[in-house]
Amino acid sequence: MKSIEVVARTVDEAIAEALHKLQADREEVEVTILDEGNKGFLGILGSKQAKVLVEKKSPLYELKLERALEFVKELLAQMEIPAEVVGEANLESVNLQIQGDGLGVLIGRRGQTLESLQYITSLAVNRQGGDWIRINLDIGDYRAKREETLRSLAQRAAMKVESTGRRVALDAMNAAERRIVHQELQEFGGVITQSEGQEPYRRVVILPD
Repeated sequence: MKSIEVVARTVDEAIAEALHKLQADREEVEVTILDEGNKGFLGILGSKQAKVLVEKKSPLYELKLERALEFVKELLAQMEIPAEVVGEANLESVNLQIQGDGLGVLIGRRGQTLESLQYITSLAVNRQGGDWIRINLDIGDYRAKREETLRSLAQRAAMKVESTGRRVALDAMNAAERRIVHQELQEFGGVITQSEGQEPYRRVVILPD
């Protein structure tokens, strides 16, 4: 139940009854007073009860999901790229997926265009107020495939360092991709990892331990 109309002797009593039935706190609802009612003559004759409409507010993450979907759909329309956008949200993040054919232009070289799309979507959604929430944007499961590629790359590079005793510097990556490499090699004996350089050229370097 998301909304309810309640009739009671006073507005306050009607609101209290509605909150009880909705199992909600006052700050979680919006109240519309449909009729303030009146006590009538001597509190008896002509008395009229109060009537209110009480509606539960949508959780913030649901509102931000709606904003994110609207923004990305409008962006794709302006770019004249036919694609479907679906999403879900929870207390921690809004997760969007762009689906369609021939979307490589939205991914870009090593996901750079995708990262930019995610960044501007995050700005557009979060600047409208409320607590900041993380926006995750993916296209055709690109991120999962990229993560698998990075983990495999990290393992191969670590084995090379272990066998040659020489450091290996990987190509420049964004912070999220560098984190994947660091995590993958945490338990790899004989090597250590560190990040070097300045953005956007910062890279992971794998060294003998």
